Amino acid sequence: MASGLSRRYFFMGSAAALAATQLEAKSRPSLKRAGYKSPNEKLNIAAVGAGGKGHSDITGCATENIVAFADPDWKTAAKTFSEFPNAKRYKDYREMFDKESNNIDAVIVATPDHTHAPAAMWAMERGKHVYCQKPLTHTVYEARMLTEAARKYGVATQMGNQGHSGEGTRKLCEMIWNGDIGTVKEVHAWTNRPIWPQGIDHPLPEQPIPETMDWDLWLGTAATRPHNTGYYPFNWRGWYDFGCGALGDMACHILDSVNWALMLDAPVSVECVKIEGKNPYTFPTKSVVKFEFAARANMPAVNVFWYEGGLRPPVPDGLPADVKLGDIGDPSNGSLFIGSKGFITTGTYGDGTRLIPDELMKEYKFPAKLLTRSPGHYRDWIRACKGGDPACSNFNYAGPFTEWVALGVIAQRSEGKLLWDSKKMKITNNSEANKFVKPYVRKGWKF
Repeated sequence: MASGLSRRYFFMGSAAALAATQLEAKSRPSLKRAGYKSPNEKLNIAAVGAGGKGHSDITGCATENIVAFADPDWKTAAKTFSEFPNAKRYKDYREMFDKESNNIDAVIVATPDHTHAPAAMWAMERGKHVYCQKPLTHTVYEARMLTEAARKYGVATQMGNQGHSGEGTRKLCEMIWNGDIGTVKEVHAWTNRPIWPQGIDHPLPEQPIPETMDWDLWLGTAATRPHNTGYYPFNWRGWYDFGCGALGDMACHILDSVNWALMLDAPVSVECVKIEGKNPYTFPTKSVVKFEFAARANMPAVNVFWYEGGLRPPVPDGLPADVKLGDIGDPSNGSLFIGSKGFITTGTYGDGTRLIPDELMKEYKFPAKLLTRSPGHYRDWIRACKGGDPACSNFNYAGPFTEWVALGVIAQRSEGKLLWDSKKMKITNNSEANKFVKPYVRKGWKF
């Protein structure tokens, strides 16, 4: 265990500081284009998706003016509608932007994954700041396009992986950069998801459409299919056409500390090395995905393993068989960093970051703070919208991160190891898998 400020700390800290400076320069919104607001002046915020996670995102920004909602499912959105009775209500976000654009400064996007990119792009093209739920997008291509659009339009952005603003995630980065477990060459991360139906090998039968639902708008860019309440308001996560499965739900949380601490970029390969319940319509019931990353700056090549469906990594040599990993009190989600000198585990949102075995923490002192601390995930974005520092998980960070998470989704739908050329945005050894890099866009819609 390292003590004090080692040469490694300064070397890695300098690399991190340089990366942060470059990130900020690329991500800072243009006040002239985006419209400066005094920190004391409230933003006018609209939301695309008002039910489910949209409700908590909207209430998280309730210090500002909530002015409009767009949601095709007015039953699920009813609670939010009642709490913000003065906000205008729409079913189609395109109509909302057409009619309310002059009264909107910023937009929350909290919809099924397949609608994230179209709605966020529609907002950014109109100069609106965007807070978009995780995963940022449904596909690799969309993530790349949103990253570029955020720079082009000079708007403030944030992805909804709230653990990125947490203390634990920052502590983990500082521990890794301080060399506390030596060189990291392997990481294992796991989740108990799915907690919704997956492994379904057929579409659901047609049911009558409720008066409170505009089914065609809910489908958006996705292919037309008969209405069934089994697809929403939550189970869409398990369907290929709408969600990104357990990776989409939890990887942008659990793998965030891995991405940040190890300064990951695009993987060179991805492979689903174990799978159960594979079928053409929904994500599998269980799987293990392996990502291979090349050496970066002063960091060596590293392998990252993702486990879902209750699968867990084996306990590595050097740790007791009953060691407690991941979230404290609930080990069903978490990650394990394996270094040349030891181990670190952390929870879903970076909570409970600690050296293991636990006795190592009795006299341990965390490294000096290198990273700034966040005022909170929503406040961070709101501050950025008003001309402050870029939000910590802005699209310049979240976009490339989402790209490699989305590659894991492709691996679950494909056979064998996929070799990835990030610059060309192409899988070089499997032409069939390449069809999943870009989204399907139904006639009458655009992205």
